[in-house]
Amino acid sequence: MFPLTVKAFAKINLGLLITGKRHDGYHTLETIFAPINWYDTLEFTEAYSISMSCTNVDLPIDDNNLCIKAAKSLQQFAGIQKGIAIKLHKDVPFGAGLGGGSSDAATVLRVLNALWKTNASPEELHSLAVKLGADVPYFLEMKGLAYARGIGDELDNLAFSLPYYVVTVFPEEHISTAWAYKNFYPRFGRELPDLKKLASELCLFGKKEGFPAFENDFEQAVFDHFPAVRLVKSALLGSGSVFSSLSGSGSALFGLFERKDEAVAAMKHLPEAYRMSLTPPGFSMEQ
Repeated sequence: MFPLTVKAFAKINLGLLITGKRHDGYHTLETIFAPINWYDTLEFTEAYSISMSCTNVDLPIDDNNLCIKAAKSLQQFAGIQKGIAIKLHKDVPFGAGLGGGSSDAATVLRVLNALWKTNASPEELHSLAVKLGADVPYFLEMKGLAYARGIGDELDNLAFSLPYYVVTVFPEEHISTAWAYKNFYPRFGRELPDLKKLASELCLFGKKEGFPAFENDFEQAVFDHFPAVRLVKSALLGSGSVFSSLSGSGSALFGLFERKDEAVAAMKHLPEAYRMSLTPPGFSMEQ
């Protein structure tokens, strides 16, 4: 069984509407999560204690890392002293709004629940996941498109998938979630579109009229402070993307393309220094 190697896929947000702020400081939102074919790889090896290594030297590998937090939270929940050595092959950029760290943490919870035979229920794992981060439940519980509300932890599985090629681009700007929430331009109290209905009409019937409703409330502030990010969106739209947007709190952006050749051509027109991925239509994290 060991070493056990598992992929942890990233996501984009099709629309991200920040709807309010709770008394505990968390913001409420509505969004559509969509998985993309960009992933980290986690390698698990039997050990007497919990430890971690990472191919990216800029990331902490101590108790500040979500993987270590996830392992220790499950260990504490189960009241056990089992260990694990985790090696993280980091390919998803951090500070990109792609949920890489959250996906890694969800993978650790799911894998260790099986390896350690802790028998935590889906509800118990959900409770642990929420404490680690708002995006963690999505990666723990969903494989494809999902509608999210609350702080991102109230999830509805959507029984359809994106019918587009997705080009995801990281313009080498690291933006922290904390910065994004501090600097975005609030529009609380507005009338909200029905993202779930619009996503259904788009994916099942090809209705593109709903694209303007899939706004990202972080986008304008990010564009104002990081002009290079705005240029990527313009480049994607100029290359034939039917829709382009910031993902999460940025700085990654994505473009939806109807044809693979257009998607590939768009990637070739962007700076070579930018990291990118191409996701096929109908992608899910089960692949």
